[in-house]
Amino acid sequence: MSPTMKSALLVIDVQRGIFETTPPPFDAAAVIDCVNSLAARARMADVPVVFIQHECNGSPLQHGSEKWRLDQRLVVEPRDLAVCKTTPDAFLRTELGDLLAELGTQKLIVCGYASEFCVDTTTRRAAALGFPVVLVSDAHTTHDKRHASGAQIRAHHNATLPNLTSFGPVIEARLAEDVVFEA
Repeated sequence: MSPTMKSALLVIDVQRGIFETTPPPFDAAAVIDCVNSLAARARMADVPVVFIQHECNGSPLQHGSEKWRLDQRLVVEPRDLAVCKTTPDAFLRTELGDLLAELGTQKLIVCGYASEFCVDTTTRRAAALGFPVVLVSDAHTTHDKRHASGAQIRAHHNATLPNLTSFGPVIEARLAEDVVFEA
């Protein structure tokens, strides 16, 4: 990836009804700390921060409900952007693609929830649309499942997604501390 590509940070589904649960997602507090650090560094580099929120009518994540709101530990600034989605794909039936085009975005940095659903699907769709993607390897998470722990699921996606080469654009997995933001 060219270090001069204009990037945007996508923060997927870090919402109260997902993170403020018992038990919480794997490594939830550390993931939120990483997201806050990434967002602060992105803003310092004039890189847009886009908070993506899942919504589903008639569920705890109904638009506008308390559980739909972003986790209280997130640092959100007025200049940050917001996109609502109804599927694991943050591009499907949303304004995300148009927003990124308007911003001149060429590369995406992805973090959030859930590693095996919304993070995975959005990462794959972004690559299919021509965006190189940096998956922040310590800033995405999920809940433990019957077949695998949240830690195992995250490790699997950190290993698997960068091996997808058929889309063309590169998908990289990097630790939050190794992510470089280019405006």
